[in-house]
Amino acid sequence: MNPPHPLVSRARVVALAILFLLVGAARAEPDPLLSWNAGPAKQAIIDFVNDTTTAGSPTFVPEPERIATFDQDGTLWVEHPMYTQVMYCLERVPALVKAKPELAKRVPFSTALEVLHGDRSAMERLTMPDLEEILAATLTGISVEDFNAEVEQWLAGAKDPRWHRPYTELTYLPMQEVLQYLRDNGYKTYIVTGGGQDFVRVYSEDTYGIPPEQVVGTAGSTKYGYDKDGQPFLTKEPKLLLNDNDAGKPEGIHLMIGRLPRAAFGNSAGDRQMLEYTKAGEGARLAMLLLHDDGEREYAYGPAKGLSDTKVGTFTQALYDEAKNDGWVVISMKDDWKRIFAFEQ
Repeated sequence: MNPPHPLVSRARVVALAILFLLVGAARAEPDPLLSWNAGPAKQAIIDFVNDTTTAGSPTFVPEPERIATFDQDGTLWVEHPMYTQVMYCLERVPALVKAKPELAKRVPFSTALEVLHGDRSAMERLTMPDLEEILAATLTGISVEDFNAEVEQWLAGAKDPRWHRPYTELTYLPMQEVLQYLRDNGYKTYIVTGGGQDFVRVYSEDTYGIPPEQVVGTAGSTKYGYDKDGQPFLTKEPKLLLNDNDAGKPEGIHLMIGRLPRAAFGNSAGDRQMLEYTKAGEGARLAMLLLHDDGEREYAYGPAKGLSDTKVGTFTQALYDEAKNDGWVVISMKDDWKRIFAFEQ
């Protein structure tokens, strides 16, 4: 029997090599975190998911216990130059002043009007009590249904001043990937935010795939009543039930979720207690903080690591040091993310 011609043999080898490559490619798992650069932060997420969802692993977590909590502002979407909900409330002031003209000359409503007329320096004059007064005046005294409708209408037309896009488009693509990756592996994802619970629930499902019942936020009381036709409804009242920031986050998690998170994600000093609470549990735990250190693609602020100080989303050096000492993972927006937004090319 004559041996095969050398060209035929070579072609057969090439064909087999291509076949093996195709089979290998078909078997390869797709990267669930495409917008992340390779590095410790990305690997920590993948390792955590593998460790807690692989049957037989000593750190395996039963599906009902797979809980992951996420701060929203500055963790899931842009929070600078001002929180989205605050912008909503500021833009509600003109309607409030129209109904009560005497407010036009009274601080903080007069200051809010200056901000809306283009005086951004007026924003610096708004103290926390000022903002609380504006929020109370614009978020209460209205039925839950009317409030939801007004927020939906505002979000449909409002645009961020830098990117000129709807606020709901300014979510971080890498974090959207983490949300989906966790859900694909049996985790329930919750938003735990200092923002208004009712406000965030309006858009959380469409924006993040998180249903309203999985949003824990700052909550005010409501009052049950009847309209002129005898139909029941709830009115939002200016009484605080839960301040879901700082220590209020673990308190809100206990109240609304009833399980200790396995993973928690934040970006500021207001998230510290939530991460401490999460890491205090037994077994595999993941605590991550996003550091905004990319002033070119987004914003850079701290004051950790010498970044500029800010009242919005403050990430202190003490928080950075605690993260490093306690095994929390600090995500560098500049170094760890290939892309920030889905609309980027």
